Amino acid sequence: MSAAFAAVDWGSSHVRLWLMDAQGEVLAERRSADGMLKAQGKFAAILEDHLSAFGAPEGLPVFACGMVGARQGWVEAPYVAVPTSLDAIFSQAVRVAHDKRPVLILPGLSQGSPADVMRGEETQLAGLVETLQPGAALACLPGTHSKWAELDGERVVGFATFLTGELFAVLREQSILRHSLIDAEPASGPSEPFRAACAEILQDGDLQGRLFGIRAGGLLSGTNANDSAARLSGLLIGAEIFAARQRFAGSNKPVLLVASGTMRALYEAALELAGLQFTHADADLAVRAGLYAAARHYRELWI
Repeated sequence: MSAAFAAVDWGSSHVRLWLMDAQGEVLAERRSADGMLKAQGKFAAILEDHLSAFGAPEGLPVFACGMVGARQGWVEAPYVAVPTSLDAIFSQAVRVAHDKRPVLILPGLSQGSPADVMRGEETQLAGLVETLQPGAALACLPGTHSKWAELDGERVVGFATFLTGELFAVLREQSILRHSLIDAEPASGPSEPFRAACAEILQDGDLQGRLFGIRAGGLLSGTNANDSAARLSGLLIGAEIFAARQRFAGSNKPVLLVASGTMRALYEAALELAGLQFTHADADLAVRAGLYAAARHYRELWI
């Protein structure tokens, strides 16, 4: 089967590329650390290096999403304001001036009040709508900056960002809590300290009132680093879910969790403790489905 186009998810620190056929099947895949922060001034060269490794012919179109379309990216793709149909991100894609092939970058989404933006996750949302047709749902996309998006059919009604992953890193590495987390190993799943911390904060959302207890527990009770790290993770993920439940309280929609691996296990445990109904979707499959939908929107470029 011959390649029809290339799909690219270009984030801040990493880039993922897929060579795809006309039915959206993956023919080849590449991943690297050539993210937006590293690629400054070299976007075209990095893209062509990866496509050359694929053996992709000149003229093969490329559809990209993520931070490649940020103000600091290759070309800025202006945000589309919500509420909006997800089709709008396809029709407002920005074409890059590139002499070897058509390159289109999908825009992110913006929200005026409360102020918020996303880049990359909108393509995952489009993929979810394309493959699962979830109807009315709350999509939860965990990460450094976790996103919760309210879906109504093919429309994004609104969304919220939570700095869960970034807060974990900052508190672990730069706060007083670092003394209790030295040499903590990465979590392999939802341990009892994680579940206990998550259950506590789901009662009232009092994050600040509980954080210092991690340090105090190490001093007074000898809590080990792994359990302290698990407790921090449980507090932060529980606080995120508590806040999202408050923010979208009127929606009464089931949660669609877009995650994999350990992160999926942690969020599943936390959602269960919160008493929320949820189903699961794979993040990689979602972004590829969204980029395939974008490619179909511009079929004239590759048919």
